Amino acid sequence: MTRADRIAETLAAAFGPADIAVTDDSHRHAGHAGAAPGGQTHYSVRVVSPAFFGMNRVARSRAVHEALAAEFGTGLHALALRLQTPEEAAR
Repeated sequence: MTRADRIAETLAAAFGPADIAVTDDSHRHAGHAGAAPGGQTHYSVRVVSPAFFGMNRVARSRAVHEALAAEFGTGLHALALRLQTPEEAAR
């Protein structure tokens, strides 16, 4: 299982999203801080979940980072997040 698979699985369990997409962007960060030769360090993540209703952007980001704490402890360096409720995604 890749880190992207684990991220998607972890977020699905934590937020029950209606839609989730995880893209490994590590190749775009080669040579930057936190980049590893084997990649799997930088990701773009889109989650659409009703669990985000009533949460501001910072709270949503903190919740995702908390859910992925184990991945950050094993080499995940950075996330580009797009976190929306289903209503926000429909606009």
